[in-house]
Amino acid sequence: MDIVLNVNNANDFTDTFYIMLAMIISCCKMVGLLINRNNIGILTNILTQKPFIPLEADEIEIRQKFDKTIQTNTLWYTILVETTCACVMLTSLFTDFRKGNLTYREWTPYNYTSEVIFYIIYARQLISSTIGSMVNVACDSLICGLLLHVCCQLEILECRLKKNFLGQNNLRECVRQHDCIFKFALMVNEKFKIIIAIQFIVSTLVVCSNLYQLAKMTLIAQCFPLILYTCSMLTQILIYCWYGNEVKLKSVQLIVNIFGMGWLTMKQNRKQSLLIIMNRSLIPIEFSSAYILTMNLNSFVSLLKTSFSAYNILQQI
Repeated sequence: MDIVLNVNNANDFTDTFYIMLAMIISCCKMVGLLINRNNIGILTNILTQKPFIPLEADEIEIRQKFDKTIQTNTLWYTILVETTCACVMLTSLFTDFRKGNLTYREWTPYNYTSEVIFYIIYARQLISSTIGSMVNVACDSLICGLLLHVCCQLEILECRLKKNFLGQNNLRECVRQHDCIFKFALMVNEKFKIIIAIQFIVSTLVVCSNLYQLAKMTLIAQCFPLILYTCSMLTQILIYCWYGNEVKLKSVQLIVNIFGMGWLTMKQNRKQSLLIIMNRSLIPIEFSSAYILTMNLNSFVSLLKTSFSAYNILQQI
């Protein structure tokens, strides 16, 4: 409403625009998590059932390795995001609050010059932005954790295939597991494709808006929170692209690893089972945002280029 009713120049627009986008993406993720609550339960249950559940010590070790990676990534991501929120709060308290200004521009249908009302609105802004950041951390960590579990299953599958050459496993079960991995990845992409698409769009716009703001700022105290916020937003989309890229590489690498095994000495029916896996792996597992933009490192670079191009246009205008 502030943009619609009050904003009449580029500086005021960018001041309001980036936080508006941040709250929009938080609301979208919150709604997405609520809508997919049952699907999230189904996905997590699949990981605890055959053929995904690790059965032997080496498979359990692989699962534990990926679980630890997910926990570490979530911890560091949370620290980055909440440090950004704390920095914004402290900077605002020492600058905006002393001057009687809100942390973020806002239109209200009433006058908030009264101290009590001002304190309530000021506290509400800080609380809502913190809750929004927690929703982002929860949703991003969940989706990226599921991507890592796809990588985990591909590694467990490779481990089981190696045992097949020693006659310890049923190769048909490996074919079934490979098919289930594809279906699991497709289900993850299907349930979260809208959230991922909105995240790509918002990240592009926010990076562009923040670059414009940073170019106009002169005080280091004001720049530092915005720099941290930009880093958080870039990290937010980078983890999607990074682990989407990892899934693709893992699924392609499976063909190479199978070909490097001693398949020449195997019986014909077992060779045919391996060929089924290899032919299926020719089309890699790829995650996409609404089936338009794939989640890989090339997409991340494209996002940065698009943001910078939009920033240049905004500067010229």
